[in-house]
Amino acid sequence: LVDLPAGRKAIPCKWVFKTKRDAEGAIERYKARLVIKGCAQREGIDYEETFSPVVRYNSLRYLVSLAAQFDLDIEQMDAVSAFLQGEVDEEIFMLQPEVFAENSKVCRLNKAIYGLKQASRQWNKKLDSSLKEIGLQQSTLDPCVYFHVNGSKRTYVAVYVDDFMVFSNDSALKQILKDELFHRFAIKYL
Repeated sequence: LVDLPAGRKAIPCKWVFKTKRDAEGAIERYKARLVIKGCAQREGIDYEETFSPVVRYNSLRYLVSLAAQFDLDIEQMDAVSAFLQGEVDEEIFMLQPEVFAENSKVCRLNKAIYGLKQASRQWNKKLDSSLKEIGLQQSTLDPCVYFHVNGSKRTYVAVYVDDFMVFSNDSALKQILKDELFHRFAIKYL
């Protein structure tokens, strides 16, 4: 919590409540998410760039054909609360949630939050650097495809926002990849 700097405007936020149900319609869990009202953000002040790539349909078709050709296993993972894991580059100030408002201070965001125009971009930047640190190379044709080829051992990762598809016949590298992703992020194995 900080004092709002002169000449700056704090962005409002709101709570979004959701009831998650299973296939039969029974209540599975309740979700509460604090969301910033990104429509109040101003370009050049609260954000610069918002674009975040997703894997191309043609790339997925190509990877599936490689999986058939080289007998690759296909696995899927999902990053939990992905947008909350990216760091914010700009100075963004948010009003305190009504229930928690203590004084006249505002929240200065260090991490992205749902509703920010740049949240998906910040998540993608963080994921990109992590996949490269693990040892994968980024495709020059599709920025959401990462790969590692060592002789007959192949590993490919396709990224669609917060979902990953891993195509691999290299069990050692695949396990390192999964361990590193589980260590760095909250990941659900599907």
